[in-house]
Amino acid sequence: MDFGFTTAAYVVAAILFILSLGGLSGQESAKRAVWYGIAGMALAVAATLIGPGAGLWLLSLILIAAGGAIGYQLATKVQMTQMPELVAAMHSLVGLAAVFVGFNAHIEMGNVMAMDDAAKKAAEGFAALLAKKDSVEIAILRVEVFLGIFIGAVTFTGSVIAYGKLAGRVDSAATKLPGGHMLNAAAAAISVLCLIWYFNTGGFMPMFFMTLAALFIGYHLIMGIGGADMPVVVSMLNSYSGWAAAAIGFSLGNDLLIVVGALVGSSGAILSYIMCKAMNRSFISVILGGFGGPAGEQMAVEGEQIAIEAEGVAAALNDADSVIIIPGYGMAVAQAQGAVSELVKKLRAKGKNVRFAIHPVAGRLPGHMNVLLAEAKVPYDIVMEMDEINDDFPDTDVAIVIGSNDIVNPAAQDDPNSPIAGMPVLECWKAKTVFVSKRGQGTGYSGIENPLFFKDNTRMFYGDAKASLDKLLPMID
Repeated sequence: MDFGFTTAAYVVAAILFILSLGGLSGQESAKRAVWYGIAGMALAVAATLIGPGAGLWLLSLILIAAGGAIGYQLATKVQMTQMPELVAAMHSLVGLAAVFVGFNAHIEMGNVMAMDDAAKKAAEGFAALLAKKDSVEIAILRVEVFLGIFIGAVTFTGSVIAYGKLAGRVDSAATKLPGGHMLNAAAAAISVLCLIWYFNTGGFMPMFFMTLAALFIGYHLIMGIGGADMPVVVSMLNSYSGWAAAAIGFSLGNDLLIVVGALVGSSGAILSYIMCKAMNRSFISVILGGFGGPAGEQMAVEGEQIAIEAEGVAAALNDADSVIIIPGYGMAVAQAQGAVSELVKKLRAKGKNVRFAIHPVAGRLPGHMNVLLAEAKVPYDIVMEMDEINDDFPDTDVAIVIGSNDIVNPAAQDDPNSPIAGMPVLECWKAKTVFVSKRGQGTGYSGIENPLFFKDNTRMFYGDAKASLDKLLPMID
């Protein structure tokens, strides 16, 4: 099979990936977009298997089958609450793959450079591509391989730590070794020196030391980022994995890897920027783990949390004309989206104006709440973004907060020393009545106290969200 067919197949696959990425921007088109992505990947794999340089068919098919079987098992068994850590785990595999491919390319470069002219002419596959490169092209390739391994190693350990924090296996608080940012800077400086060393010698040792430094950077960087910033971290690691793939694409001379890596890398970076803007945080501050954070003692929270039973919530909902529901990660943990959907159906059947307010960083994964609500068959047109609905709270009778904390915390506006100071939040406390569905009086994932829970118009609806809503539903008449 010649390069023409493979190139044409890669162009079609790239177009399908672009259509997939564009379709994921809207809930109505997301399902179709997923199929575009599936078709594009199937075409890309097939074109690679039968294209120039193809070999080791049996091994390739075994690995594809094994990977597909593992992926199928994970996809069918993973809970929606586990999606953030699953995404982080997938990013770690991309980073590790980039490291392996980079080292393989380094070894192959050494083998080809040791060949005589006759052997170079007889070379096949990637070796044949290397044999055609002159000294300048080899020098450029060394930089590409070096960057691919560096980004991949940072992505690997960073994603492993992110997985641990999201899964509760690593402390979610920001933790740094003595020396803090200076350790990261030192490891980065070592990597730059190793790049110069490798560029001039092409030896294994500079690549080895750089890999160790990059693995440390990924570990220490993400350990230094607190739980409140984890949604940004997930999208940032997504961006890193894309750039790692693009760098390896340059190394292998694979146009599709370059295009797909650039798409993933740029979209992840843009999403990270959007989320940082939604949190009023500096992107550099987030990824470096705390530069520019607020200082000083936080404001004391006064008052007490007043509990309410299902009967009181039902009476308020039956009398209300307008209701806004604010979902958070607690809803996902309780698997309460089905009960929420049923509550919405009942309220809308009574002619009430019911809508959802979604904060850009609700949950622990970008778009997490939107996916949960779509899964529960909530109509797309009543799911509103923060900017669309925030001004409507003063005219709202009842706001229901289900498992949210930071995104409805008035301390972001009132306390300049709060860790979330300046972060745009859903101003639900401006509604006439606020009900907060919450397991207990804890501070939540980020560990920040929420003055909303102590306000005069707030009532705490304690208990598991699904159990509480199941008890509430029969009382809505």
